[in-house]
Amino acid sequence: MSMLLALDMGNTNILAGVFDGPRLVCKARAHTAHWRSADEWAVLMRDILALHGLEPEMITGAIVSSVALPVTDALCKGIRLHIGKDPKVVGPGVKTGLDIVIDNPAQLGSDMVCNAVAALARAKPPIIIFDMGTATTMSVIDAKSRFVGGAIMPGLNTSVEALSLKTAQLPKISLDTPARVVGSNTVDCMRSGAIFGWASMLDGMVARTEEEMKQTFRVFATGGLSERVVPHMRREVRHEPTLLLEGLRLIYEKNPDM
Repeated sequence: MSMLLALDMGNTNILAGVFDGPRLVCKARAHTAHWRSADEWAVLMRDILALHGLEPEMITGAIVSSVALPVTDALCKGIRLHIGKDPKVVGPGVKTGLDIVIDNPAQLGSDMVCNAVAALARAKPPIIIFDMGTATTMSVIDAKSRFVGGAIMPGLNTSVEALSLKTAQLPKISLDTPARVVGSNTVDCMRSGAIFGWASMLDGMVARTEEEMKQTFRVFATGGLSERVVPHMRREVRHEPTLLLEGLRLIYEKNPDM
């Protein structure tokens, strides 16, 4: 049995998945705890795999994408402690097949690279990808399959938490969908702004991008908070919660000699 462990280290959460060939057999989400040592990451990997009935000897390779760079080294050491193999890390020297034409390609986050690789494998360009986590990123791939740029916005939770923190009379809220756009109490007003306001913003970003580039885009959405917003967008959107993991698998296959 040949299985691949794929891990996406975000600023808030780490998403782990195990592939058996092209099939994702399990996935798990945990908090990105910056204080964890390599030993503690190894224990977490052991527990996640054991929860799904997987032994370390069943994992024949691993690959990591990380935007939480201070944590990456400890995570990679933890993976090696548990499965006995060094993971590939998406970054300089790793083949992705992605044509990046932004001002400084080295500045492009590995998460955005993985999402783009997976989206191009699933649909014809031009493509827009929204990844909704601690930040919300928009990746734009033109009709020639080139990564041409995008936008970075505060994340949904980040914005809502800042609103509560910076205002004396606004409470912390859950991200439940309100019954109406026009709220009749403070909590529902805040929820309307968070859910319907965010959906409208993403719809608007697509419309402005299409107007600017004179192209009609296929739209993907991924990330932990995307399921809250996508159902309320008026634009047709492919919700792909495991898009980044799929990109990691494809990049791993492009680098057999690493």
